[in-house]
Amino acid sequence: MALSQRLDLRQSQSLVMTPQLQQAIKLLQLSNRELSEFVEEELEKNPVLERDEGENSTLQEASTDNMTAYDEAQVSESNAQISTDGFSEEATDDTLAITNAETLPEPNDDPNDVDYENNWGSASSENTVNADNFDQTNNDRPISGSGGDTHFDSNTFNIDETASDNKTLRQHLYEQLGIDFSNPKERIIGAHLIEMIDDTGYFLGKSSDLVDILGCSQLEIDDVLEKLQHFEPSGVFARNLSECLAFQLRDKNRLDPAMATLLDNLNLIAQHKINELKKVCNVDDEDMVDMITEIRALNPKPGLIYEQAIEENIAPDVLMKETPDGAWVVELNPDNLPKVLINNTYHAKVSRKHLQKSDKEFINDCVQSANWLVKSLHQRATTIIKVASEIVAQQDAFFRFGVQHLKPLVLRDVAEVIGMHESTISRVTNNKYIATPRGMLELKYFFTSSIASAGGGDAFSAEAVKFKIKSLISEEPASKILSDDRIVELLKSHGIDIARRTVAKYRDALKIPSSVQRRRQKSL
Repeated sequence: MALSQRLDLRQSQSLVMTPQLQQAIKLLQLSNRELSEFVEEELEKNPVLERDEGENSTLQEASTDNMTAYDEAQVSESNAQISTDGFSEEATDDTLAITNAETLPEPNDDPNDVDYENNWGSASSENTVNADNFDQTNNDRPISGSGGDTHFDSNTFNIDETASDNKTLRQHLYEQLGIDFSNPKERIIGAHLIEMIDDTGYFLGKSSDLVDILGCSQLEIDDVLEKLQHFEPSGVFARNLSECLAFQLRDKNRLDPAMATLLDNLNLIAQHKINELKKVCNVDDEDMVDMITEIRALNPKPGLIYEQAIEENIAPDVLMKETPDGAWVVELNPDNLPKVLINNTYHAKVSRKHLQKSDKEFINDCVQSANWLVKSLHQRATTIIKVASEIVAQQDAFFRFGVQHLKPLVLRDVAEVIGMHESTISRVTNNKYIATPRGMLELKYFFTSSIASAGGGDAFSAEAVKFKIKSLISEEPASKILSDDRIVELLKSHGIDIARRTVAKYRDALKIPSSVQRRRQKSL
């Protein structure tokens, strides 16, 4: 076979993600907090950008006004010409251009796309040990400074000490350590033991590990640990749940032999084996009810009352209200709209000066970047309001009559109506919230799978079916507990065709015990 050379000409087409397009997609999927942080970073590094301090200004007005001012500055200043390559007039007129299927990647190609099956669960987090630095107590803190007023009626104060009135668990324990322990060696041991508890107050480590570290005996460590177990809040430095509850009952002088036996058999309470528990504790029905009631009144995680876990307040992205004629009005939350402007005055002053080529390029890049940011923010707001409006239109029955009328909805249903790609809908609904007459809900909440109708009619939403299951179980009498099979029959009588395993799955998701467990609970 002879070898020969050949020249071929091939033509191909590919999607090129420009930096501007990447920025627009990034802004679209950011939450309110993340967007604010991003804008703050841009304000710090871009001298052309400035914050809009106007009280009545909106994002749309800011973008329009700045583009007009920017065009006027270009006409008046001949040496202030800015390159606008990469942003065509077609893209300017079409604010939703980046949301088309031709410009967005497929769902499987972008890691930001969410699961279209709309299966969301709550992940649990494990407690971890915080290695906080050892702070000196007020008893050991030296008083320093010159000319300081030590009178209690003085107006002077330390802002660092009064900035927060709340104490952490370890701060509270260190204060007690400085009061109850005068021996420096015991204080050192106590400080190490305090650092070995978790945020809930449980003692995690092994006291024997401190023998080699501190060079002391195991007896000394055990003596200090025993004293620390009497600290407030009651129940701290316990090794397990039974010991934590025992410490609290001890401080209440309620740790009798029967109660101690009950604490050793907490698993029987979890299994609802009350009759067996009564035999073990040697008590009657009345005493057992009183003991269980007293146990339930205790705090299984005493350390959490001192934790300063700050819950993030979720601000809605979209506001929704009903007009007098019964229609729904959907609008953006103006408090969450980042307001940025292009400082054309600064740009004009800089452009008049004789700058080096590199400086001119830097200023031009800053103006172009600022221009893109303003337009991207406007485009983000437009896309969010368009998606939210369509969701409200399709879920009208839910807002008027409740969750039992929630319509099954998938991303494709909204994407086809408003002419956007499914991946865009996914980005918009992720970490975006709407304030409705039925509370503040995430936009993803309205996308649920469908359950077929027994009579061949309209399908039911999975959330509506869960609500129906919860209602049936809550109304069941103690003498007639509903099994999963019976729930299936009742749902079919309401036109809902569902399998028994699906009922069990939804019941577990709602954290509702089985029929056997509910029968034991209601027999108490």
